[in-house]
Amino acid sequence: MMLRIVAVIALLFSGLVQAAAPTVFQRPVSLDTGSGVLHGSLLLPRTEQPPPVVLIIAGSGPTDRDGNNPYGGNTDNLKQLALTLAKNNIASVRYDKRGVAASLAATPDERDLTVERYVADAVAWSQKIKADPRFGRLILLGHSEGALIASLAAEQSGASAVISIAGSGWPIDKALRAQIFERVPGRYMASAGDILDRLKNGKTSSRVPLPLQDVLRPSVQPYLISLFRQDPADAFAKVKVPALIIQGTHDFQVNVDNAEILKAAKPDAELAVIKGMNHMLRIAPEEISQQRDSYLDPQLPQAAELGQRVIDFIQRLPAS
Repeated sequence: MMLRIVAVIALLFSGLVQAAAPTVFQRPVSLDTGSGVLHGSLLLPRTEQPPPVVLIIAGSGPTDRDGNNPYGGNTDNLKQLALTLAKNNIASVRYDKRGVAASLAATPDERDLTVERYVADAVAWSQKIKADPRFGRLILLGHSEGALIASLAAEQSGASAVISIAGSGWPIDKALRAQIFERVPGRYMASAGDILDRLKNGKTSSRVPLPLQDVLRPSVQPYLISLFRQDPADAFAKVKVPALIIQGTHDFQVNVDNAEILKAAKPDAELAVIKGMNHMLRIAPEEISQQRDSYLDPQLPQAAELGQRVIDFIQRLPAS
């Protein structure tokens, strides 16, 4: 009899757990911007009331909607985050930026990309989402360079909140200069410095040494010129809605100093520093040489605290 009671309780508990997990609809979505069609993915949990929705904005370079970049990692980190949100009754839209993956045709030549165009696209996605009665309040979430785009788009988008994950606080040219100088052989530092100086002054450079091509190739320089005009801290300071800053202590691409700069720019923002999290949003060793797997293996789990912090922040937002 006791075994039967235990079995019944176990079945009841199992049913409660299953009932608590929302049904999630996964759908492709697209946006006709008038200058090209952008493609993305929607995760929409079935809820009694329209759920909050997060517009997820990917980081720099050819990073796709899932967080993967042919130059910088295969992680599915943005996809993993979207799935975590969906399991907690939070919808999301993530998209391939123009010129990237399924949105390549929108701007096939990267010479035509600018920060301003990326911001306009984020605003257009926001307007499409806000016009859809299936959704509740809108939150902009940007990872790395996407955090800057989220800050710049916040006011026009009508978002209820902004979340910056591994976002730069330093002016981008200074941050990029530091990253390049940490990685390239010493004999290329002078060339890198000269190219960065020219870009900061709005001028391109045709002669780029091979070790610098991935970051400073001539075709990406017009975009970098538009990027260098921006000050992430200033943009974040202008965000009028509630904001959350998330930064990992083992992120060698964007260190904790950047999060502290953003916090100083907007003192009412929340700051969450996640111990051991790196730029790919995984718990990883502090040593750069030991972080390789976290950049290449999409099966590795995401830092659990990341999802917890984002979900808690969104759940505490005032009703719109």
